[in-house]
Amino acid sequence: MAAVSQGRVEEYLRPGVRVHLMGIGGVSMEPLAEVLRLRGVQVSGSDMRDGPAIAHLRELGVPVRIGHAPENIAGAEAVIRTAAVHDDNPEIVAARAAGIPVFERAQAWGAIMKDYPNALCVAGTHGKTTTTSMCTHIALAAQADPTVMIGGTLPILGKGYRTGAGETIIAEACEYCDSFLAFCPTVAVALNIEEDHLDYFKDLADIQKSFRAFALLVPREGGVVVYNAEDANTVAALAGVDRRTVTFGLSAGDVTAADLTWEQGLPRFRVVYGGETYCQVALQVPGAHNVKNALAACAAAIALGWPGAAAAEGLASFTGAGRRFERLGTCNGAQVYDDYAHHPGEIRALLEAVQELGYDRVVCAFQPHTYTRTKALFGDFVEALKLADLAVLTDIYAARETDDLGVSSAQLAQEIPGSLYCPTLADLAHCLRQEAREGDLILLVGAGDINTVGESLTKS
Repeated sequence: MAAVSQGRVEEYLRPGVRVHLMGIGGVSMEPLAEVLRLRGVQVSGSDMRDGPAIAHLRELGVPVRIGHAPENIAGAEAVIRTAAVHDDNPEIVAARAAGIPVFERAQAWGAIMKDYPNALCVAGTHGKTTTTSMCTHIALAAQADPTVMIGGTLPILGKGYRTGAGETIIAEACEYCDSFLAFCPTVAVALNIEEDHLDYFKDLADIQKSFRAFALLVPREGGVVVYNAEDANTVAALAGVDRRTVTFGLSAGDVTAADLTWEQGLPRFRVVYGGETYCQVALQVPGAHNVKNALAACAAAIALGWPGAAAAEGLASFTGAGRRFERLGTCNGAQVYDDYAHHPGEIRALLEAVQELGYDRVVCAFQPHTYTRTKALFGDFVEALKLADLAVLTDIYAARETDDLGVSSAQLAQEIPGSLYCPTLADLAHCLRQEAREGDLILLVGAGDINTVGESLTKS
C-alpha cells in the first residue's frame, strides 16, 4: 500500500490545486476536506457510503460521488486516500495510470501541521480519543482557538473536528501502519504501549520501535515528549530520548495526582507538577484510566504553557467522547451505554471503572474487532471479559480481514463461565432485551457496528 509520491504532498495543498479525497466521509478525512477547502484547495471526493458527513461536505460545495470509479478522479492533480483504500481500487489504478500522485491521509495532515507553531499529537494503544478530547476542552478553555482532529465525535464540537484560527493543532495519532510517523508534532504524547495491530506489527518490540520514532519527530529545540512514567513498555521504548520530556502517572512522574477521592464513582484530585498544585480536577467520567488520561492532558497543557485554571475548567466540562462510555438510554429499566473498547486492556479498564458506579449487575455485550486481534490476544480477552457479571459474545467484526484464522466468538464464550453466544446482532438485541432488568448496566462494547444494537434496545 505504498504511496506513489511524485513530489511532496505540500506542493499540492495550495490554493487552486484540485485534490481528490478517497473515503472523504471518514472521521479524519471529512475534517481534512474542510481544512483543505479553507486553504483554497479545490476538493472533490468519493466514498462507499452516503451519510451526514457527505451531506455536510456537499453543503459546503464539495462534490462527492458515492462508489469508486476511474472517472471520479478526472481533473485531479493529486489523490489522498485512507488506509482502508487499497492499491487495487479502481481510482488508485486510474490515478497511477495517469501519473497522478497518490498520498496517504497522514501525509496530508503531517504537511498541514507544519503551518502550526504548536502541534499536539496524542498516541497510545488506549485512550487516544479520550485524551485528545480532554486536550481539546483545555485548549478551548485556554482560548487557544485550536484546529482539532479526533477519531470520534466530541459533544462540545458536535463532530470529531474543529477548524480554528489559533496557533495550535490537536490531533489523535494512530500507530496502525505507522501512520503517525507522517505527523509533525511539537508535543508528542505516548499514553501507553501494548501489543495490538499484529496484522501489521511483528511484535511488541516492533511497536515500541515505532513509538520511539514518533517521539523523535519532536524537534530538539522547543519540542516536548509527554509519556506515561508508570507504563513499563512506554518507559522502555522512550528511554534516553534526547528531547525535553514531561512524564505523568498516578504517583510517579513529573505530573501526578494527589488527594484522589471518589464521589459517586467519579474522581476528584489535585494535579501536582514540580511540587506545586497545577490545578484541582473534578472529572465527569469514571475510572482510574480516565484519571491517567486527564494527567496526560494536563502534562500536555503544561508543555504548551496553558494555565492550570484552563485545565481545571476544560476537564470539568468534559463528559466523554462519542462511543466512549456514551449513554444511549434505557431498556427494561437497565441503563444502556456504548463503548469503543476493542483491546483487552481497554475492556479491563472499562469493567473495573464501572464496578464503582453501584449497579446491581454489569452485562458486557462484546463484538470482537478483527480475527488477527482476537487470535493474538485470545487469552487476554477471556480474562478481561470475566470481570463482567454476564458476558454476551456476538460474531467477530471482520473490518479489513477475512475469516481464515480459525478463531470465533463462540470459542471465546466457551472459555468464559456463564457467558452467552449470539451469532448476529439481531440475536444479540433479542437476548439483551430478555436479560435487561432494573439495576443493570448494559455495555455494548467493540469498534465495529455493535453500537447499532443500542437503538433497538432503547426504543423498546
